[in-house]
Amino acid sequence: MTPKKNIPRVSSRLRHNILKTPAEIRRASGILIYGRRIKSLIFTTDIAIIRNCDADAVMAVYPFTPQQTISDSIIKHSSRPVFCGIGGGTTKGLRTVSLAKDVESQGAMAVVLNAPSTNEDLRAVAGAVEIPVIITVVSPDTDILGRIQAGASILNVAGGRQTVKIVRQIRNHFPETPIIATGGRTAESILATIEAGANAITYTPPSIQEMFRQMMDNYRGNDTDNSSREVHLGETWLG
Repeated sequence: MTPKKNIPRVSSRLRHNILKTPAEIRRASGILIYGRRIKSLIFTTDIAIIRNCDADAVMAVYPFTPQQTISDSIIKHSSRPVFCGIGGGTTKGLRTVSLAKDVESQGAMAVVLNAPSTNEDLRAVAGAVEIPVIITVVSPDTDILGRIQAGASILNVAGGRQTVKIVRQIRNHFPETPIIATGGRTAESILATIEAGANAITYTPPSIQEMFRQMMDNYRGNDTDNSSREVHLGETWLG
């Protein structure tokens, strides 16, 4: 039996409180992109969270039309690789191709297209950039082969309650295809997603408001040494 390795931990007096992704995610195989292994992706565009978490990468997708000034700000100030959303719903066609080129030049590690994207748009984006193109999958009825043939490098499964089913279905038919998937809030759901075949997990952190609420609850308590207390946030914590 291989002995457990001790991992040295280095922090500073002020920067020891970071938002940690669930430990279960470390059991994923990860996806190697340009020699960097990606297992955990933080699903946020909040710079404060991005700068104070232990995720391997950032999934910067938001519910508005993508804007270059937003992607530029996130990429410029992130201390980890950024996977940038470039539309695929109301934003499509030549604009998605233009956005893909822009975020590539800004330094994004990969681009992410939403589920409604057509294979034609996917093919156009894949032909325009050199970085990986990720397509989001939300239904078990998705034509995965068509997505791969159109140029998808990685599949991003976000199927809600059907995520595990979709991941398992894809893995059974495409054993070598890289899969990112949402893992849910519990250790059990994360492990089930990994066991189904996901190589990396996206994790949605608590909101800044929730973190502030629990921090203020701690401050209002009787413990005079607040700096040494851990703030537990569901499956994640600030410690």
